[in-house]
Parts: sequence; structure tokens; C-alpha cells
Amino acid sequence: MQRNVTRALAGDICRGLHRPGETLPTENELCLAHGVSRTVIREALKTLESKGLVIIRSRVGTQVAPREAWNILDPQVLDWVGPHLLDADLLTGVLEARRVIEPEAASLAASRATLQDLAEVEQAFEAMRAAQGDVDRFTHADVAFHVALLKASRNRVFMQFAGLIEAAMRHALRASNAVAELPGEAIAAHGALVEALRLRDAAAARLASGHILDLGARDIATALQRGTAPPS
Repeated sequence: MQRNVTRALAGDICRGLHRPGETLPTENELCLAHGVSRTVIREALKTLESKGLVIIRSRVGTQVAPREAWNILDPQVLDWVGPHLLDADLLTGVLEARRVIEPEAASLAASRATLQDLAEVEQAFEAMRAAQGDVDRFTHADVAFHVALLKASRNRVFMQFAGLIEAAMRHALRASNAVAELPGEAIAAHGALVEALRLRDAAAARLASGHILDLGARDIATALQRGTAPPS
């Protein structure tokens, strides 16, 4: 029950029903709106406060925190924010973080990946090829590819990063995949990375990863220009 209420309140905040700086309805009003006790509402608000989404002030009420305070590295927050991720700062932030990490992860994977690691990357790539034309299936495989790549780096920090950013990556990739006019480009770019890993060519792996991110940046720019996110 509390989890459902927390998700509902978080969803209202993430889609802008309650904007940063605004005060949420009172506990009694929230009780009536969600059909739960004050205890459930209080626990839900405490959870949101621990994630940085709200600020609870005595005698003032509960205010929505600035977006910069939201803990977007928390997987649960990423899951809440994800469906409403068509936001320039968030999408750009995800891409910038990937630009810093993924090419280096690809380079490391070329020399460190085990045969099992490579098999998981290739399996995700084959799933991408098989899913062309189906945005949801393609995105699922695309995310699996990049998570497998980060894990194949055998860098413990990068491996943790994969878990942290997976939800944001899923929604960001869905936004870019949905508007990609030439999906074959993405397949070819991912294929080049797979081949570089097979050949243990670190320089080629780094270049291929950078090319994938360049294509993603182009498609994200298109998604932002159109101003609408694909349905989740």
C-alpha cells in the first residue's frame, strides 16, 4: 500500500503536477485522495524526502525540492523519473555521463573481458538485430548491450554504474530509438564494437563506442526538438 502511494506521489512530482518549490496538499487531503491512513502518507513522504524529492518542514508542510536535489543515481528515483525523461538537462546528463565512461569501458573490455562477458555482449547484439522494427524489444536489447559492455570492462566502479544508470538509460535509449530514422546505423555501429571486442582491439572499441554515442546524441536532439516522449 505504502509503495503504491509513494510511487503515485513521486509520479505526480516527476510529471510536473507539483512543481519545485510548491507545497503538497496536506496530509488529510492526501489521505482522502489516496484512500489511506495518515501513517501511510507520512511514511510515503519520508521515503520521498530520503530520495531528495521533497522537503518536510514543520508548520510549513511538505515542499517539492529543486530538481537538482533529486537523487537521480538512486535506481528507484530513476524509475520514477524515467517515463518523464524528455527533459533536456536529464537526457543530456545521461549522455554526458555515458560519454565519459563507456568508451573507456569498451577499451578495457577489449583486453579484460572473459569469454562469458563477450558472449553476453554478442547475445544482446543479436537480440537488437532480431528486434528491428519493434522499439520496445530493440530498446530492451540495447540496454542489455550497454550494461553487458560496462560489466565486461571488469572495472568494479563501471560495473556498479551499470546498475545505477540502467533505468535512465532505458528511457533515454527508448526516446532516441523511437525517432531514429536509420536504425541500421545503430546496428552497424554496435556490430563494429562487437567485432573490436572479438579482435581485442582497444582503440577500435573506443572509437566504435564513441560513434554509438554520437548517433544517440543526434537522435536525442531530434526527440527533444519534437518535444514529445514515446509512450512508456
